[in-house]
Amino acid sequence: MPTIPALPYPYPLPLTGLALLIIDMQRDFIEPGGFGDALGNDVSLLRAIIPQVKALQEAFRRYNLPIFQTVEGHLPDLSDCPPSKRDRGSGPLKIGDRGPMGRILVLGEPGNGIIAELAPLPEEVIIPKPGKGAFYATDLESHLQSLGITHLIITGVTTEVCVQTTMREANDRGYECLLVEDATESYFPAFKQATLEMVRAQDGIIGWTGSTKAVLRTLALQYEAPAVV
Repeated sequence: MPTIPALPYPYPLPLTGLALLIIDMQRDFIEPGGFGDALGNDVSLLRAIIPQVKALQEAFRRYNLPIFQTVEGHLPDLSDCPPSKRDRGSGPLKIGDRGPMGRILVLGEPGNGIIAELAPLPEEVIIPKPGKGAFYATDLESHLQSLGITHLIITGVTTEVCVQTTMREANDRGYECLLVEDATESYFPAFKQATLEMVRAQDGIIGWTGSTKAVLRTLALQYEAPAVV
């Protein structure tokens, strides 16, 4: 089995069963003028990973490998949003309030859409999720099982919240996960670094971390036919 250079040791790349998971690259978190920006965060930190995520997205499309994207959002009546989530915090905007790009974290609002640079193709699956993790109250696992997915390449935002929660959920379900270090980001760099160290600690207790370049190189070796001389 080929491997991707990674920490704490090389990540085994299966012949089948690989998918890309792009977490919450939605306008309200990534774009100037969105919810994240309105809360005083530097969205340029998150925008910096767009080229790496795009490169992985394009590679998976080129090799006809499955791609899943998530968006964190709630039904318009907020019936799937616990009061504890809605009411937490002392900021001026809460879930369901009208913000710079429509109602905050409500499905179908402009800010809840995936950024244009990473727009999914019609056949690619978008997973709406009401929580931090991509498995809670979603049909992600049924999609993965129907395709025989065993290994996940994980990207997106934010590293210490939705990305880490999803990776831990996946680990508990038996998926082998590689978190792409330069294709995930946080508003707080120290939180990102701590997360990377946590998931690969104790010989990979949650999974692996590696680079976009390493993933792309190994995919090319695996899926591109050698030139005919």
